[in-house]
Amino acid sequence: MTALARVTVLHLRTVAPYRTQGLLVFGVMVLVLAHQPARLLPVLAVLLAPLIAVHPFVVADRSGLATLYAVLPVPRRTVLLGHYVWALAGFVATVGAGTAAAVLIARAGGTPLGTHDVLMVLTLCWALFAVNIAIQFPLLIRFGYARVSVLATTLPLVLVMTAVVRLHLTLESVRPWLPLLWPAGLATVALSALLAIRLPEPRPRTRPRRLSPQPQL
Repeated sequence: MTALARVTVLHLRTVAPYRTQGLLVFGVMVLVLAHQPARLLPVLAVLLAPLIAVHPFVVADRSGLATLYAVLPVPRRTVLLGHYVWALAGFVATVGAGTAAAVLIARAGGTPLGTHDVLMVLTLCWALFAVNIAIQFPLLIRFGYARVSVLATTLPLVLVMTAVVRLHLTLESVRPWLPLLWPAGLATVALSALLAIRLPEPRPRTRPRRLSPQPQL
């Protein structure tokens, strides 16, 4: 097993105790969007998949795993790339399970999703996820989850929604560009990873020292 694969497995074991919460959120999303199965995949790609991707950062910050990463017999670059591999694996697993659920729900409702429609929606999901991760991960790697959790979560969504509104993007308008979104997404994630491995480590947070009470005369 390569060092990158070992780091990815470490991320898997890091978030394993929280798998019940993830499955619960997945189930709730399926139930809420059961009447609109085509919308299930974009919601998973925008909300649940990025949440799974950043969860190792959350656990590492709360449990102080930075020390463990520092003593691992692998370079820091491998650890950071492992975050990206974990994110891609989480996207495949989440959207793959969502696709199966959406197809089964649509078939049970008498309006099965066509293969072309599924591929089109998956392409848009990949583009949304790639933009999200490409923005989130450099921020988390540079500043740490505790400092920029809100910014890293909201900034990608704000940029995507602003682009959709400003450019008046619709499914029909982006249809000719769909084949380019897969390589464009990969290139975006790759550039983000190259930037991330060149960023300095976040500075440890320092708590203000408490002044000892002065003795009363």
